Amino acid sequence: MFPRRLIETLELLTAVVYRYHFDGTTRQFFEGWYFKVSIPERKQSFCFMYSVENPVFRRKLTQLETLQHGPRFTGVGAQILGAYDKYICQYSDESQNFWGSRHELILGNTFLANKNSRPPSKEVPPEEFNRKVLEGFQVSPLWHQGFIRDDGRTSYARTVKTARWEYSTRPTYGWGDVGSKQKSTAGWLAAFPIFEPHWQICMAGGLSTGWIEWDGERFEFQDAPSYSEKNWGGAFPRKWFWAQCNVFEGASGEVALTAGGGLRQLPGLTETFENAALIGVHYDGIFYEFVPWNGVLSWEIAPWGYWCIAAENETHMVELEATTNDPGTTLRAPTIEAGLAPACKDTCFGNLRLQIWEKKYGGTKGKLILDVKSDMAALEVGGGPWFNTWKGKTTTPEVLKTALQVPVDVEGIFGLAPFFKPPGL
Repeated sequence: MFPRRLIETLELLTAVVYRYHFDGTTRQFFEGWYFKVSIPERKQSFCFMYSVENPVFRRKLTQLETLQHGPRFTGVGAQILGAYDKYICQYSDESQNFWGSRHELILGNTFLANKNSRPPSKEVPPEEFNRKVLEGFQVSPLWHQGFIRDDGRTSYARTVKTARWEYSTRPTYGWGDVGSKQKSTAGWLAAFPIFEPHWQICMAGGLSTGWIEWDGERFEFQDAPSYSEKNWGGAFPRKWFWAQCNVFEGASGEVALTAGGGLRQLPGLTETFENAALIGVHYDGIFYEFVPWNGVLSWEIAPWGYWCIAAENETHMVELEATTNDPGTTLRAPTIEAGLAPACKDTCFGNLRLQIWEKKYGGTKGKLILDVKSDMAALEVGGGPWFNTWKGKTTTPEVLKTALQVPVDVEGIFGLAPFFKPPGL
């Protein structure tokens, strides 16, 4: 029988914002998923990234479709940033063999099927997947497997020829206190196609067991700290930064940090942008959330090599500082201008210090409740331009801040009016 904590975490992984959000229309749309496994004993991490672009068009647009809808990029991509900072990417401009669940965080794609088999259209048992799919992947909160082959389109990074993997995951942290109702990372407005792109941390922390073959080298692991998140909407922010870590000295898997921010476009006729950011920390079953609607965040991010983010809410203060001497690896992201194209730079070899204090009545730092370090932090900058250090502060309008503090049960509301239910609910 599953322990209660695992059942609660599985329930959160089927919540509103974890499902496939494609609405079936011809509007610009992408959805992307990110899964990371860190192996502290080897000081190596594997980051799996999947994306689908404009899936209403299952193949490249015809000339007539381009005239009707404008230029659009289509297709499915699978990328892995893995051990030794090496990289692999397999991409197809067709998406007819991609599928995503409307009800759960489950998805998959077949790049190449066995000639005697039809590509799966839903999750199948591991043995059946291996029998039917020569190149592709399937992933759920509990199971992840696949095999991809580098397609030779990457000249700017050290690549591997093949990657194969099979591992199971036991979720421990979602996005909220353990045992409590879990939260949307971007608040209840994440159910609607505004303030895009949306961002949801699906699993802030988990423990994975299995193996990954990386260019023929086999990495076996048991209870390796793992993480997953997703993005969806019209396009990525104009520029962004990100940090994530759940491998800390003396606390591997017990502390989970996610932080990020971006310059994103607000809905409207004019080009108006806002600074949006958050820090979320899970520690000892408690979720410490720092978001624009419960406090203030500020940051100083270099074009590469330095991340400093600080925040406070009503009860706590947090600071994280990260550096890296690693040159980083350029990764792809879905873009309106060029489809799945080089758009960000990442490393999994970041040095990071995280501190949280209780907040005194006068607004100063009180008791230090967490002080941990890591040399396996994942760090990223993306978009641009990055001409110099970006110093910023959250600028959420007061009316939006107030709205996001209202405890809206979006799923309950649309349960009364299912015809108006957005995709993903």
